[in-house]
Amino acid sequence: MIMKKGCLIGSGIFAVIALLFLGFIFWGIGINNQMIKFNNEVNLKWSNVESSYQRRSDLIPGLVAIVNKATNYEKETLTAVIEARAKATSVQIDPSNLTPEKLAEFQQAQTGLSSAFGRLLASFERYPDLKANQNILALQNQWEGTENRIKIDRDNFNQAVTDYNNYIQQIPKNIVANFRGFKEKGTFKADAGAEKAPDIDGLLNGTK
Repeated sequence: MIMKKGCLIGSGIFAVIALLFLGFIFWGIGINNQMIKFNNEVNLKWSNVESSYQRRSDLIPGLVAIVNKATNYEKETLTAVIEARAKATSVQIDPSNLTPEKLAEFQQAQTGLSSAFGRLLASFERYPDLKANQNILALQNQWEGTENRIKIDRDNFNQAVTDYNNYIQQIPKNIVANFRGFKEKGTFKADAGAEKAPDIDGLLNGTK
C-alpha cells in the first residue's frame, strides 16, 4: 500500500515536471515565432528603403546625360556626382546583417551622394540654360519626391527595428533570442551636422 502510494506520488511529480517542460517548450516556440514576425517586418521595411534609394540612384544617369551636353559646364562637379553614385551603389547590406556598423557605412555612402547632388543642383544657378531646362527641372522634382519617400521609408524602418530590438532585449525573451541567434539591428541616425543650417553661399560657390 505504501509502495503504491509512493508510485502515485512519483508519477504525479513526473507528470508535473513533464507539463512544466512542455509549457517551457511551447513558451519558447511562441517567443521564437514572434521574433521571426518582427524580423520579417524589419526585412520588409529595409527592402522599401533599398527600393527608394535605388529609385534615387536611377535618376542620376538621365541628369548626367543632359548636363554633359553643356560644353562650358565644370565637369568636376558632375564627376563628383558620378563617383558618389558609384560608391553609394557599391555598399550593399544583407538584410540578415543589419548591424549598426553596416548601416552607418551605408548611410555615409548615401549621404555622400546627397551632398554631391546638392552641389550639382546649386551650381546650376551659374548656368541659366541648365537652370531653365525643363528636363532638369522634371528630374529635380522627381529627386525631391524620392527624398521625401526615403525619409518616410527610413522612419518606418527605424520603427520596425525599434519594435524588434525592444522585444528581443526584454527579460526573459532575451534568453530565447540569444539561443536562436537574434541580434540587435541598427537604425538610421541623423547625419553629422544635420542640426546646423546649410551653408548656402558655400553650396553656390562649390566649396561645400
